[in-house]
Amino acid sequence: MNKILLFCQFTVGPEVEALFQKDAGIVDAAMGNSLHIQLAQGNGATVLDNCPVNKITRTSSGLIEVSTPVANFTCKKIIVAAGAWINSVLSHVGCHVPVYVTQENVTYFGSPHVKEFTKDRFPMFIYHEPGNDIYALPVHGISGTKIGIDAAGPVVTGDTRTWVPDPARLERAKRFLSKTLPKFLGPVIKTKTCLYTMTPDRDFLIDNCAKSGYPEVIVCCGAGHAYKFASLLGKILSELVVDGATQYDISEFSWNREALVNPNFKPAFVMGADQSKL
Repeated sequence: MNKILLFCQFTVGPEVEALFQKDAGIVDAAMGNSLHIQLAQGNGATVLDNCPVNKITRTSSGLIEVSTPVANFTCKKIIVAAGAWINSVLSHVGCHVPVYVTQENVTYFGSPHVKEFTKDRFPMFIYHEPGNDIYALPVHGISGTKIGIDAAGPVVTGDTRTWVPDPARLERAKRFLSKTLPKFLGPVIKTKTCLYTMTPDRDFLIDNCAKSGYPEVIVCCGAGHAYKFASLLGKILSELVVDGATQYDISEFSWNREALVNPNFKPAFVMGADQSKL
């Protein structure tokens, strides 16, 4: 199949190879999060905003107690999926995950050719360059095109991050677009920041904290692109809590792998890198 004829918005030469996945698509994270929260609340869950965990302890009766500014909660098991704050929370149970938290940019452009980038005419894509993965999406949710440079931001923490975009990365994105996808460009509508929380091999950690004496504390973190797996991850975690095991093979996501036990493991965040499994 001639990729240039299929998506003529690209201006690339014959040296560029492409893999086209016809059934790929976009997951609306904002809508999906809202739906997951509504479903949880419909099943009796309570969502507490701006409620940090101050402490996790085991009571004399063997239950886990979670202390927060709102109240103290006791339960038999807990799931910790704290993203950039994962180690702050796990420190209470003697666990530490070697994660890298980075602050990323995404930019929306008001392209005058926006009709050429609707979902029925243009795909979501990832472009592998040496040392970079550049991704872009068709128009969705906002009347503009969207681009980002994957895992390219500075290392921060959940508390030290800023909401200030990096102009250098915006210029890199513009240079790429001017060469490869010129009609994608237009006036900048806005640039947003977000956080990635990644293990050194950029794979999930789905395990418990038995190694520090807390098997009833289950942890999930580590990929920097987890939303698309949210429904499945939720099912796996619920099975671990309720049944003590899951029907899915999560052996590759345990503590016991080189990226988490070898302090000299070289991080591999670029999806197109030879050592990457992504």
